[in-house]
Amino acid sequence: QVQLVESGGGLVQAGGSLRLSCAASGSIFRIVAMGWYRQPPGKQRELVASITSGGSTNYADSVKGRFTISRDNAKNTVYLQMNSLKPEDTAVYYCNAHIVTSWVRPASDYWGQGTQVTVSS
Repeated sequence: QVQLVESGGGLVQAGGSLRLSCAASGSIFRIVAMGWYRQPPGKQRELVASITSGGSTNYADSVKGRFTISRDNAKNTVYLQMNSLKPEDTAVYYCNAHIVTSWVRPASDYWGQGTQVTVSS
């Protein structure tokens, strides 16, 4: 069993900042990568940013230069610092982790419950 618990969503005005956190716990052998996805109202879920255990990052073009993903390997926690927020960033943000739970099994994907981010104009 693996659990991902997110925090940090909320309501903010355009131009403001929010920081999301996601902590993984449970039967974790190794975390390969962690990341954030978002699902705007009426749209499909999309990748926002990801980070590997080695620190390599990947960002959606729409958030480059505004969002920063970071990770604390000792705490199994990933963060998403969101600056210069825009109304189009409004979405439910989901934490994702690619985790190996046993040395005899391949990695699997796990998801958090989602946290709402609303940016007002």
